[in-house]
Amino acid sequence: MTARTGLSTFLCLFSLALSAVGERPDSRPNIIVIMTDDMGYSDLGCFGSEIQTPNLDRLAKNGIRFTQMYNTSKCWTTRISLLTGLYHQRSDRDFSNTALAGEVLRPAGYRTWWSGKHHASFNPYHRGFDHFSGFLGGAINFWNPDGRIARKGEPVPGWGANYDWAFDEKIVKDYLPDKGFYATDDFTDWALEWLRQEKDKPFFLYLAYNAPHWPLHAHQKDIAKYRGVYDGGYEALRRQRYQRQLKMGLFKEKNTALSPPEHRDWSALSAEERAKESLRMQIHAAMVDRVDQNVGRILAQLKKNGQLDNTLILFLVDNGASHENPGKRGPKDTTVPMGTVGSFEAIGQGWANAVNSPLRKWKVQGLEGGICTPMIAHWPKGITAPANSICREPAHLIDLLPTFMELAGKSAKYPGNIPATDGTSIVPLLKGTKLNRPNPLFFQYGAWQVVRDNQWKLVQQNANPWELYDLSRDRTETQNLATQYSDRVKEMTQQWQAWYRDCTGADWKPKPKKKKNKKVKK
Repeated sequence: MTARTGLSTFLCLFSLALSAVGERPDSRPNIIVIMTDDMGYSDLGCFGSEIQTPNLDRLAKNGIRFTQMYNTSKCWTTRISLLTGLYHQRSDRDFSNTALAGEVLRPAGYRTWWSGKHHASFNPYHRGFDHFSGFLGGAINFWNPDGRIARKGEPVPGWGANYDWAFDEKIVKDYLPDKGFYATDDFTDWALEWLRQEKDKPFFLYLAYNAPHWPLHAHQKDIAKYRGVYDGGYEALRRQRYQRQLKMGLFKEKNTALSPPEHRDWSALSAEERAKESLRMQIHAAMVDRVDQNVGRILAQLKKNGQLDNTLILFLVDNGASHENPGKRGPKDTTVPMGTVGSFEAIGQGWANAVNSPLRKWKVQGLEGGICTPMIAHWPKGITAPANSICREPAHLIDLLPTFMELAGKSAKYPGNIPATDGTSIVPLLKGTKLNRPNPLFFQYGAWQVVRDNQWKLVQQNANPWELYDLSRDRTETQNLATQYSDRVKEMTQQWQAWYRDCTGADWKPKPKKKKNKKVKK
């Protein structure tokens, strides 16, 4: 080697070293939000269930379980709050006057991906997401999402709705995939494709499963796992899960009595009815089981990429279990096997009451069974709270975007022409410290109005009198304290009215009851 060659080699290596120092890897965490649809409060093993959810249970064991994670009680409103950090009353179904998580995080250097359910008319690809693959509606046939056209050798789909789908910029009006399609699996496939491609930049992935929302559709091998498990009926399941929850330390019997049963007497059902009801719950369990299997696929890919330790994973639910029984939308042929492409079933009120154990009511209601759902947080590199922690402090979907913005750093900014987020970053909760929330939490959907301020919860249905509960002593809302604390009721009512006026520019008025048309005798 000549002196000149040696000098050139040295300068080249020195230049590369300087370049490496100047281009340090981005250490900000990846963020994954996994949301299920209409899942019950106690549907995960780590929240008291018999359903096999080993992957999510492992996340909980090494992370934090949130027992008071609040939503808006309804699918599409929840998605507004999750993605914008705002109360949904400030926007509409097109998310107008908001900035989505993708519009905030992508300019800050994050890859942004969204797979699955949307429940609005616009294409997320044009609102800050590098990739979007999914449907724009609220519910689909899990096997055949076209909903109207029978594939060769199959019956007419049991769920006849047909929503637009989007694959990045491309809108597909009639999405008719091959027979191998199953929504939960395919939503995961699309997410995995993106994860395999990007390993250098931090990313935000929103994986929005439609399961276990009706129609009840599941793989037969998953359904078979739960044969006979639910033959004891609604109340037996509710009590079994409640006892597990007490044993796990999720609740204490002295301040969380099991809520009153709201289902039919199992013994009053015929043998045929019991068999059908049991099968409904089997399919629901199979759908939750399949979600967990797919979460396992995501975790395996993250581990393979070397990204698992520095990825914040939040697993949550859009609202409580659904008591809806929309059977009129289903096929006229009721002999089609349940769980298959031609069937249309829902779990109904009995099982909704059971899987929401120990809470009262269900989806679209302002009581805890409608607006409070479980959440798991997992982030080995960032969570300093003890592993397998239980966080009992209230949090809300509006808190998530502020959390992501804090983790993404100062470059993640909310546009100046958009209202500031309503939420508060939950990073302190991930660190094991208290959250300094400046304001109460407020809710309004349909007939329900709610205020949550520390341990106090004020709730009203329609124009009925407000009810007041002390959730620190009565988590399942069985003791109305409104008459004992009338001053508190008055103060919280005024707070709610001021909040609603601030969000909407109008005073709240209960919707008039629909008058029933009396039939005129001829």
